[in-house]
Amino acid sequence: MEKLTPKEEEVMQALWKLKKAFVKEILAEMPNSKLHYNTVSTLVRKLEEKGFVNYEAFGKTHRYFPKVSKESYSAYFMKNATQKFFDSSYKNMVSFFAQEEKISAKELREILEIIENKK
Repeated sequence: MEKLTPKEEEVMQALWKLKKAFVKEILAEMPNSKLHYNTVSTLVRKLEEKGFVNYEAFGKTHRYFPKVSKESYSAYFMKNATQKFFDSSYKNMVSFFAQEEKISAKELREILEIIENKK
């Protein structure tokens, strides 16, 4: 799996939410985007080439759907980010967010509860 560009991620976020969609529906799901129809269409085709998207044909029209789940991509992305920026240490990653005040003590306790309940 390869890392997506920010614009490709934006398209995938819309497609993950919609499950199946035509280009115009993907574009409608991105109201804050400044991308045009042709750009989204090109991005979807690139995502297809990369193996992230597949389609169903309806004549000359295609309805696209994700081949890669959001969870799979998230796991890949987080593993790479953790390796690259935190020396493969999730402890270092969580410590970073705690020091930056991006995670609260309450949230950390909730995470600990999740970990302890998995055992």
